[in-house]
Amino acid sequence: MKSVSGIRGIFGSDLTPINLATFTAAYGHFIGKGSIVVGRDSRVSGPICEAIIASTLQSLGLNVILVGIVPTPTVAMAVLSHKAQGGIIISASHNPGEWNALKLLNEKSEFLDAVAGKKVLEIADHPEQINFKDAFSTGSLTTDNTAVQVHVNAILALPYIHKDLIATAKFKVGFDAVNGAGAVAMRPLLDALGCEVHAIYEEPNGIFPHNPEPLKEHLGDICELVKNQNLDIGFVVDPDADRLAVVGSDGELWGEEYTQAAAFDFYLGKHKTDVVTNLSSSLVCEEIAGKHGVTCHRSAVGEINVVKVMQAKSARIGGEGNGGVINGDLHHGRDAIVGMAMILQLLAEKQQSSATYRAAQPNFFMAKQKLQLNSLGIDADSLLLKAEKYFAKEQTNTTDGLKINYPSSWVHLRKSNTEPIIRVYTEAKTLQEAEELAKTTTQILANLI
Repeated sequence: MKSVSGIRGIFGSDLTPINLATFTAAYGHFIGKGSIVVGRDSRVSGPICEAIIASTLQSLGLNVILVGIVPTPTVAMAVLSHKAQGGIIISASHNPGEWNALKLLNEKSEFLDAVAGKKVLEIADHPEQINFKDAFSTGSLTTDNTAVQVHVNAILALPYIHKDLIATAKFKVGFDAVNGAGAVAMRPLLDALGCEVHAIYEEPNGIFPHNPEPLKEHLGDICELVKNQNLDIGFVVDPDADRLAVVGSDGELWGEEYTQAAAFDFYLGKHKTDVVTNLSSSLVCEEIAGKHGVTCHRSAVGEINVVKVMQAKSARIGGEGNGGVINGDLHHGRDAIVGMAMILQLLAEKQQSSATYRAAQPNFFMAKQKLQLNSLGIDADSLLLKAEKYFAKEQTNTTDGLKINYPSSWVHLRKSNTEPIIRVYTEAKTLQEAEELAKTTTQILANLI
């Protein structure tokens, strides 16, 4: 599967050495010269992918800096620390272990935007224009084993992260790294903050013990650990550690939406700045922003879209409702590692348990449905235009599909980029209301065909 943000697929069938080399060469040609940082998560296909990618970049005369198995945000930090011209992250994020992917960064450690990504795709479609170097002009290959420590040190150096205060709280912290790249960074940070650490699935071997997407139905083990061991908090990441889920001291999952909400709450207590999240994220973000007297801006779904609005609005903090925290003081990318530090600092300052803090936050509930279009004789864009006219009297946003805003609920309609469906996301004050809103809206769409 190709997109402006990279390529993704099952290794050996969708993702092959041939298309890995072609796409890497297109990216390298786009970058032109200089150094590229290459890091990966723990997937078993990672070493093969890394070798192909590094050799291809060297063949273009680019200097490659290998940082090994590290979180996605660590690669981003390494791009900045090395003053590299770009970075490649070898990770399929929350997809199962047989998948792998390439994520592409620019010299600012940001994911390529749509314009840059489209250029890379165009080059990949015409590989004959790519200029490889002769045998005496290839790029160098070096290894950096310090990237994780540099990342952790940068978090500890943030002026509002006080490791002595956190250490004084004597937090007992559990985490589930799903045997992914987060395993190499979570313990070093927690150790540095003086926490008592209880870990499960900490071996970065790419054998995921459960579905690696950090959703409630997959996280029974960490919830039991926190409850049975009387821990103060639990943290869960996906395989490349850019998404963070939190388990309260009562053993209950906060819900991914509340990760960024807590990060916003903490940061806004330090700095008065607007915040940014995407159109499908929870209304709790507006609640937190309103409490601190600032505005919550909405972007199209996708990390780089959040970052672009952050930059346009001079917002220092942003994120996505899937557990992504973007702290602009560190770098412009989702970062579960800094998210952990921010939440621990928040609890240490408030002298509250994680369960008490979560219970004090407003509750919203989401529901999701989808409408299959393949046999209905209409394409997604046409149906969304019809829906826009139907809901014209409501408050709507067409930045990304169609968002319909009601006083205390919303519906977001988006077409899939990979299959003929319309996704229907809703949120309301109760789960029943959210589910009914999703059902009703899906029926309205069906009636518009």
